[in-house]
Formats: sequence, C-alpha cells, structure tokens
Amino acid sequence: MKKTRGKLLLLAMATQLTAWGTAYAAGPAFMHTGSRTTQPVGHYEFCQKIPQECNQRTPKRAPIELTRKLWAKIVSINNSVNTRITPRTDMELWGKEEVWSYSNSEFGDCEDYALEKRRALMSIGVPAGDLLMTVARQPNGDGHAVLTVRTSLGEFILDNLETRVLSWTNTDYTYLKRQSSQNSGAWVTINDGRSGAVASVR
Repeated sequence: MKKTRGKLLLLAMATQLTAWGTAYAAGPAFMHTGSRTTQPVGHYEFCQKIPQECNQRTPKRAPIELTRKLWAKIVSINNSVNTRITPRTDMELWGKEEVWSYSNSEFGDCEDYALEKRRALMSIGVPAGDLLMTVARQPNGDGHAVLTVRTSLGEFILDNLETRVLSWTNTDYTYLKRQSSQNSGAWVTINDGRSGAVASVR
C-alpha cells in the first residue's frame, strides 16, 4: 500500500511540476471577497484551543511571488499530506460534527488536511495572509473545506479530493467564505461570480 501511494505521489508531482508553464501563462486569477462574515463553528473552537493560530495579522500587501521553487514546494506538500492522511469523518473520529484540528494521526477530514497543509507552508515561510482556510459547496451540495494559497500568479486550491493544485477558477466548487488575508481570526464572504460556469468546468 505504501509503495503504491509513493508511486502515485511521484506521478502527481511530476505532472504538477510540468504544469508550471500553464499556471504562469494563465495569468492572475483572484477571488472577489466581500464583507466580514461569521466564522465557522469548527474554526472558532479551533481558535479557542490554539489561540495563536487565529491572532496572526498580515499587513495589506501583494501576495507572495510564485516562483518555480515555491510551486514545487506547494505541489510536494499538497501531495504529501493527501497521501499521508486517510479520510475519516469528524463523527467517526470524534463522535460529533465539525471538529477542526491538526491531524496528529493518520486520519482526518477535509479541514484537517487543509490545516496541515497551511501549517506546513507556513513553516517554510509562506505568510499566514496567503494561506486561507476556505469553505465551499461541492456540486452535490455538500460543504467542503480547502486551503486557498494567494500568489502573484493568482489563487490556487489545495484539496484532499483532488491530486492536482488548481487555480480556483478551474475547480467545480462554489466558494462561500474564507479567512481574511489580514486577520486569521476573521472571515469574509466570497462573491464567486461563476454560478453559470461552474457546471461546465472540467
């Protein structure tokens, strides 16, 4: 099983690294965010347990420059976390819904994957303001959490349901809200604006 996962990881990384040129040519694509909105209950409780995760302030500035080196790191971390963690629901893990936590075991749900990727990218120097926990709706109507990475070439989605790192415009989710890029404890609305096009993606 581990050998198979390793082969899949290498294949996914190779594919993503060759996609660098496409990401560069596509040009920046940024979500349109709106006013402050409610913080997800799971994130609020996460902040109560680990306050330092939610009091990070980032001055208003341009997003981090997306270099080939950083792209390779993003791809590597995304695939590493997706391969290492086995999906389990909060109900299966905790006996209740909406528990956001770092995955300190081999199991987790969508928020755990996203939080772990955020932690890993922050550890290599990506600012908190460029790593935003994001809530979306899947085409089947289910809620989902992903990590949005803000870069000079646009915003990309790190997702446990997708092996590739995609521009947010190339996903089939409807984005609802995310962390503020200036205050990790605050959330803002997302004006997706793609409702007519989402169904045609892919």
